[in-house]
Parts: sequence; C-alpha cells; structure tokens
Amino acid sequence: MFVGEYAHNLDDKGRLTIPARFRAALAAGLVLTRGYDPCLVIYPLAVWSALADKVAQLPIASRAARSYGRLIFGGAFETAPDKMGRVLIPSFLREYAGIGEEAVIVGVNTYLEIWDPARLREALARDNQNLDAILADVGQMGV
Repeated sequence: MFVGEYAHNLDDKGRLTIPARFRAALAAGLVLTRGYDPCLVIYPLAVWSALADKVAQLPIASRAARSYGRLIFGGAFETAPDKMGRVLIPSFLREYAGIGEEAVIVGVNTYLEIWDPARLREALARDNQNLDAILADVGQMGV
C-alpha cells in the first residue's frame, strides 16, 4: 500500500528519487503516465497490467474508450528505479504535469501520484471546498 506525501527535487537530468519505503514494490518495474488530474501517475507493473487488461476489453468503437486509452497509454513510459532509487521523468510528462525542479510524491493506495507542489495545494484546497459532495459520491460507491 502506498501512503503519505514526500517532497523531492528533480536532478538536472529530470530524475526523481522514489521514497525508500516504495522502492521494493517498484523494483520489478513501473509505468509512469499522465494522471486524470494535472499530475503524473506511477503504477507498479502488476497494477498496470491489470488496468491494461480491463482497457483491452473496452469496445474500440467507443470514442470514450479510445480517448481513455490514448490518455494513459499514449503517454506511458515503462522504466525501473536505478540503483539510487531514481526514475527518469521524460520532459513531455514533466510539461504535462507542470513539474519543474520540485515535486511531491503522493501515495494513493495502489499507485503513486507525482505533483507540482503548487498544483497539489490547489487540488487539495478545491477538494476541501467540495468535501461534502466528495463524501456523498464516495458513500454512493460503498465506502
């Protein structure tokens, strides 16, 4: 399970250090792609494979299915942490998420999000303003 928030700086090559507590879960490899919010998402390979299997079952004639596939698969980058626990974030993904020299890694149970710190603060403030609606929606989902 991935939990917590961790602030890190990217090096001059665009590499981000993964927190030590998450490295074992990502050692076999990971997929980095665009998030649904203006952030990036890191999926361990097993979680990515399960998601890919579900998407493969969607009807290709569906515009929504094609758009969804384009969003996550078109921007996907498969990699593994190096010996120092760093992963390269390609420039096109850094641009998508607005990530410069600093980033915040957020654990979200089965995956990680990578945020520009200012964008994360904005998203959290927006979520706090809409907390009652969010709790009602999640309650409808059975949580």
